[in-house]
Amino acid sequence: MNKTRRQLLKTSLLGGAAVAAGVTPDVSESMQGSAASAKPLSILILGGTGFIGPHMVREALRRGHTVELFNRGRTNNELFPDLKLYRGDRDGGLDALQGGSWDVVIDNSGYVPRHVADSARLLAPAVSHYLYISTISVYGDFSRPIDEDTALATIDDETIEEVTGETYGPLKALCEHRVLTEFGTDATTILRPTYICGPGDRTDRYTYWPVRTMRGGNMLWPGTPGDGIQIIDVRDLANFTIDCVEARTAGIYNTVVPAGSFTMGQLAEDSLAVTSADMQPVWVSPEFLEAEEVGLPIWTNPNGEMGNLLAVDGSRAAAAGLQTRPTRETARDTIAWWKTLPAERTETPRAGLSAEREAELLALWRG
Repeated sequence: MNKTRRQLLKTSLLGGAAVAAGVTPDVSESMQGSAASAKPLSILILGGTGFIGPHMVREALRRGHTVELFNRGRTNNELFPDLKLYRGDRDGGLDALQGGSWDVVIDNSGYVPRHVADSARLLAPAVSHYLYISTISVYGDFSRPIDEDTALATIDDETIEEVTGETYGPLKALCEHRVLTEFGTDATTILRPTYICGPGDRTDRYTYWPVRTMRGGNMLWPGTPGDGIQIIDVRDLANFTIDCVEARTAGIYNTVVPAGSFTMGQLAEDSLAVTSADMQPVWVSPEFLEAEEVGLPIWTNPNGEMGNLLAVDGSRAAAAGLQTRPTRETARDTIAWWKTLPAERTETPRAGLSAEREAELLALWRG
């Protein structure tokens, strides 16, 4: 596995494992999910207080469902003081769930196959539907078109449990298999999101672009304005998740904006529109970036070996009801959230280029 693939999968790992503090719950009415289902559900969420979990909790509660949480009690404990919390650990600490009963479990904190197998096995008599949040990093070859039937990544030693950039995708693929083994295809939903973004994202991968735009001046942008990229707003993922549990929608779904519908050029336009900054994009070639060993968040060379990482077929999810909001709304709300954060958090974004490195690269590019 070459350096480029390792870096990209590591980036996906950071997004999948993100646990963000302070999530802004505002969702435009046009993008909210369906009204409450005819029968309110009892929903158990494994996790629930990181980045994506709070959006799912709020959407489920908005629709009239009962939500209970299982987690270690270490992250954002203040978010849902009125919800029942089962405290434990995915690694051998599931006793608190013994004897419980729910309609559905949503697992957005499973990264190690043994942990997922243990929870699925324990919960099989207690729930009738298991929804697992996976990732597009499960696919094994991004040099060809990707849909839900594309071959998955594998790992030679399936006993490995250390989650790294190289093992993240294969381990998540094994996690999917463990759920399917316990629940079968008719009672399992697997969602494979791309880069999850929006208010509360601690990785700063998407956030880097509008935040850097705010600073103005000449700004390095990779490739061309027409290079396609794919994201999923965390609120759209949450809405679709609750849609799936309400309808008992089984199957595997790539949860992404439609391939070809969003480009780096549109991201630049969104960033300018929501910041009103005086930023001038400077588009630099993939070859230059590769020579300088520069990786930039949520972009990959469309003509490289990972070219289809951001051109994944999401038509199955769209047919099942996934709705994605305008990308400009995501940019607007992300910047609004960013401005609420303390200075010590915002002074050094966690992704993208430092001001010094960007200036150096721009000087080299111009010769």
